[in-house]
Amino acid sequence: MNYVIKKVLNSSVVLVSDHENNEFILLGKGIGYGKKVGESIDQSASNQIFVPVENTKSKQFEELMDDIPIDILTITQEIIVEAQKLLECEFNKSLYLILADHLNFAVQRVRDGIVITNRVFWEIKNYYPKEFKAGLMAIYMFEEKLGITLPEEEAANIAFHFANATMGKQESHDTMKYAKVIGEIINIVIFSLNRNVDRQSAHYMRFVTHIKFFVERYFTNSMLNNQNDLLYNQMKSAYPKEMAVALKIKAFLEQKYGTPLTNEEVTFLVVHIARIMKG
Repeated sequence: MNYVIKKVLNSSVVLVSDHENNEFILLGKGIGYGKKVGESIDQSASNQIFVPVENTKSKQFEELMDDIPIDILTITQEIIVEAQKLLECEFNKSLYLILADHLNFAVQRVRDGIVITNRVFWEIKNYYPKEFKAGLMAIYMFEEKLGITLPEEEAANIAFHFANATMGKQESHDTMKYAKVIGEIINIVIFSLNRNVDRQSAHYMRFVTHIKFFVERYFTNSMLNNQNDLLYNQMKSAYPKEMAVALKIKAFLEQKYGTPLTNEEVTFLVVHIARIMKG
């Protein structure tokens, strides 16, 4: 397919549009050399990288392309392709712009010897293990192809971008915020139970998974809300200690974020807390 050049950003990056005026970035060594605005260009060479761009963000792309080396742009696209395979998902188009900028800045920090601590590294590593694995893959690709060693902490930063960019997520999805709240809830459970919890057990891993989905429902106003309180009352009677912990979580969330939990959500918290107790 042929595209029309709208702007030559540098010798290796051009901004083009199709017949419906959708904008795209073409990357490839030398593809912009000697080219002029208005010329046609064929997006068919195997060494070219093709990135769709939201029209509203083309100016952001143009500004960033002046600062980001072609090798960073190229590795960013390769990382995104491999991460989508690993996570079996499709990312939002905006990820390319965000991740390329982040990786370029990460390289600059490494070269300048600047270390920035990720305050939710542990939470992301443990509560978003698939995304973290994809983040590790990204830093391995960086070292293999560019000879640049990024710290392991960068895997969590990259995982954060992957989690936020997954197609189908609500616009309000904020992985850093979610990870922090997940950690707070789990700490409430562990300290309230006052006992050692096997963090490698199947019950614990299921509990973490439940809390992840629970937190997403909580912040996207999609909580479970069966009006029949029969099961809630049964759990309250059968598991008083676990119910007390669940009500602590309910009070914590309502005080901090202002949204009360439904009885059905409290009921399922009790179920998973009880499983940890047995595990």
